[in-house]
Amino acid sequence: MRNHDTKSTEVHVTASGPPDAPALVLIHGLAGSTAWWEPVTPALARAHRVLRVDLPGHGRSAPPPRGGYDIPALARRVAAALDGLGVARAAVAGHSTGGLVGTALAEQRPDLISALALINTGPSPDARLPQPWPGRLATAPVLGRWVWRVRNDAVIRRGLDTAVGRETEIPQRIVTEVRGMTHRTVTATSRESLAYLTQRELPSRLAELEVPLLVIFGAQDRRWQPSSADRYRAVPGLRLEILPGVGHTPMLESPLRTAELLLGFTSALR
Repeated sequence: MRNHDTKSTEVHVTASGPPDAPALVLIHGLAGSTAWWEPVTPALARAHRVLRVDLPGHGRSAPPPRGGYDIPALARRVAAALDGLGVARAAVAGHSTGGLVGTALAEQRPDLISALALINTGPSPDARLPQPWPGRLATAPVLGRWVWRVRNDAVIRRGLDTAVGRETEIPQRIVTEVRGMTHRTVTATSRESLAYLTQRELPSRLAELEVPLLVIFGAQDRRWQPSSADRYRAVPGLRLEILPGVGHTPMLESPLRTAELLLGFTSALR
């Protein structure tokens, strides 16, 4: 598999697979990057032009201007990057916060989005689970900035502990990329994600989209209440897949099953 990196409108995109294949856009979650999709990309790239996006301030994308982390603004930047690459139509899969960005993108650009898959994206603010102290302390308004400056790999791994199942190892590349992020990026993206959900819960937003919808949810998620995934059943036509024994990040914990579900979903579009 060959990857091609490009930067369009200050958003970094890694392309994999045949250039003339149907486009599949992958959007990571909070404090993530294209690295979170590495385990599923080879399988997906056999049938798709896979475009992995680094959201502003994440991975290899530059931070936006001050105040540019709200979900609709992030979606507009992703859309601009896809336009710059000549993508006229694409399926989108978003993980956690990336699912919010994908939803906003479908709201803004129905001409661009052919289908939308959400992976462990919480449906509403009350579905969030309390997090261990390393994560809470690092994102605190004042003390958090000091913690952010002095944190090491061990502290980052403890903060990421609930992002995966208990038996899954976090790759070093992910830890390194989190260490390179700014405190402002993480706290602002987290705050704006909550604001987007508070403004209107996700099932209500999805019900108004005229695209095929898939929700994948790990039954052992430690970031979002797993039972909250049932709220998506109220969305007409939405397909819900619950993965037993899988936590918040199916792409790392169960890559073969995750790729299988995404490929089955997108193949039905043709």
